Amino acid sequence: MLNKDSEYSGKLKLYQSIPGVGLIMAVTLLTELEEIRRFKKLDQLCSYVGLVPRTDSSGEKDKTGPITPRSNKPLRSCIVESAWIASRTDPSLILSFNQLCRRMKPTEAIIRIAKKLLNRIRYVINNETAYVQAVV
Repeated sequence: MLNKDSEYSGKLKLYQSIPGVGLIMAVTLLTELEEIRRFKKLDQLCSYVGLVPRTDSSGEKDKTGPITPRSNKPLRSCIVESAWIASRTDPSLILSFNQLCRRMKPTEAIIRIAKKLLNRIRYVINNETAYVQAVV
C-alpha cells in the first residue's frame, strides 16, 4: 500500500499533476516504466510504449503503417486513454487535437496527442517539477 511517507509518493504527486493522469495511471506509469531516465530520448520511450509506426522495408521499398503491434500493452492503452482525457482538459492539447482532426481521423490524432502527453510526463519526472498548464 502506498502512503504519504512512501518513497514513491513524490513521483505519484508529480504524475498526477499532469492532465489526464489519475491515481491508476500514475501507479501504472510508476510500475511499468520503473526509471524513466533510462530512456535518453523521447523516441526511445515512444518505441518502448509502442507509439511508433510500423515499418516494412525490403530492398528499395519502405512502407509505413499504423502503430506497431510491439509494445508494452498495458502502458500504451493507459497512455492513449489518458490522452483522450487530456485532449479535453488541457488548453494546448485541445488546440493541438482540433488542428490534427482537420487533416486526419480522431483515432489517428489521439496517437500524436499521446506522444505529446508522454513527452510531458517525461519532462515532469526528469525535472522533478509539477506540470503547469499553458494558456493558449
